[in-house]
Amino acid sequence: MVRHAKAPRMLTHEQIWGALDRLAARAGLSPSGLAKRAGLDPTTFNKSKRVTADGRARWPSTESVAKALTAADASIESFVRLIGDGAGDGRSVPLIGFAQAGASGYFDDLGFPSGKGWNEVALPPAQDSHAFALEISGDALAPAYRDGDIIVVSPGTPIRRGDRVVVKTRTGEVMVKALKRRTARTLELQSLDPSLPDRTLAATDLAWIARIVWASQ
Repeated sequence: MVRHAKAPRMLTHEQIWGALDRLAARAGLSPSGLAKRAGLDPTTFNKSKRVTADGRARWPSTESVAKALTAADASIESFVRLIGDGAGDGRSVPLIGFAQAGASGYFDDLGFPSGKGWNEVALPPAQDSHAFALEISGDALAPAYRDGDIIVVSPGTPIRRGDRVVVKTRTGEVMVKALKRRTARTLELQSLDPSLPDRTLAATDLAWIARIVWASQ
């Protein structure tokens, strides 16, 4: 009896892009951060570039994958593992730039990510299903966070005194601070840069506050 060899499984579009997302996360970068480090256009690996205007799947080029591996100091063997065995070792969370977070339409009244314009980034598992990520641009938050760093924010994680938090006011201002004290009427926030003054907000001025649970550094 002749046994026919089983046909090899075809790689899927989702597997390749998922592996690139995990490659970026393991390097502590967003997909756009990885592309930038690889010398590519920062939008090369963005979610919007993965489908053509007419809805067809767009695959990353061999050259772009090779440059991404070099930028992440990874081998082709490790990339293959990310396609296969590594496919379930994390989860994706919504990602936008920190500068965008103050605009309307990205969060609901509870501070959960909503609406369009979000990318995705594969990161270590987060217990909060509403967790999201912000990519820092510029060095305004240095030395705590620098350009290209990603912070994961968890609206569902309890906040304690001293925790680093992201705060959004009702006027759309977004800031990263440490929680100093919180009462029924006020919120006292400590600046991460000792040279900058602390802030005190009235509780009525607060849209939402959420704890930073992870940062790529």
